[in-house]
Amino acid sequence: MRRKMIMICGILLVVCWMVGLAGAAEKVRGVTDKAIKIGQWGPQTGPAAAWGAVARGTDLYFKLINDEGGIHGRKIEYYLRDDAYNPAKTKAIGKEFINQIGVFAVVGGVGTAPGMAVRDDLSENKVVWVSPSTGNKHWSRPFQKYIFAVYPLYVDEAYLLTQFAVEKMGKKKIAVFYQNDDYGKDGLEGVEKYMKEKGMELAAKVSVEVPDTDLSSHALKLKESGADTVIMYLLPKHAAIILGEAAKIGFAPQWISSSTLSDAPLMYEVTKGLWKGVIVASFGELPDSDHPLMVKYRQAWQKYAPKERWGTFYYAGIIWAEPLVEGLKRAGRNLTTEGLISALETLKEWKGIGPPLTYTSTDHLGAKSIKIAKVKDDGNLELLTDWITISK
Repeated sequence: MRRKMIMICGILLVVCWMVGLAGAAEKVRGVTDKAIKIGQWGPQTGPAAAWGAVARGTDLYFKLINDEGGIHGRKIEYYLRDDAYNPAKTKAIGKEFINQIGVFAVVGGVGTAPGMAVRDDLSENKVVWVSPSTGNKHWSRPFQKYIFAVYPLYVDEAYLLTQFAVEKMGKKKIAVFYQNDDYGKDGLEGVEKYMKEKGMELAAKVSVEVPDTDLSSHALKLKESGADTVIMYLLPKHAAIILGEAAKIGFAPQWISSSTLSDAPLMYEVTKGLWKGVIVASFGELPDSDHPLMVKYRQAWQKYAPKERWGTFYYAGIIWAEPLVEGLKRAGRNLTTEGLISALETLKEWKGIGPPLTYTSTDHLGAKSIKIAKVKDDGNLELLTDWITISK
């Protein structure tokens, strides 16, 4: 009898050991009993450093979530890296996230060219990426299983801005000043799409390279085109320089910008007031909104990061992370990559402080809406429209 009991115990031990091995094999990258590892890159230095606030805003949001108890008992471990808006550095950060840290997902990440440097590596390693911080169509067209876009497409945004300029403001001669890469070219494409539909011709299209700092000839070309409106897809520094150069030569069109330049108080300050009157697209609530979530987030900002400036670029980091957190909540305690994807695909017209989001199993372009606002005399924004949605 004793020998029989020993044999049974031995068999049970072997079974337990095999079950343990199976459990270890099924362990999800970046997920432990107590933590979920999330990564983001962003330009804390370099030509696009003004956009670096985005990734720090995400940090604020995750601190708030963790202090509220985390997600199903797990806290978020957040890994922020500075890529200086340099795609080569972004690519190295992506490999660190995949091979060294082993993140479960990434969020945000400013810039089209930096994002393209890591897109395929992340997808090939089945890393879910929520909210690329750019409206380029490469995140959703063609369909990307592991990417969930929150930023409205630049093509759609530019179309809506041009439509507003022509149909609401009566503008007739539209020019585009754009960064000569996928970011700027998408904006140009949206403007041209609307103009073609209406049988209109662009007054001018003038491009700029990221390293350029002397924009005097660019300003002269725009002036000589006779444009009454210039739509911009630029870095903040280029927007500031071109408005300064235009003022020097007495060129004062209606300036209109992508949401990438919608941090009005910041742009007002760096342009020494020239940003007054600029029309901008907005991908979220305005900074002083009394939306309950905005009130809550401003309180969190005062508690966790009072030295940061509360502005659009900063709380964009919250907008990008909100759907990720919602997806993690819906995925439940047994968190897996496939489970997160399925959970995100249940979002229908879901809203945080950004645009309404809808995902399906065949379309991960969540947002198709923007608001339009105007910079007031004091540098703050005044809403001109509620959410408007691309229908074409």
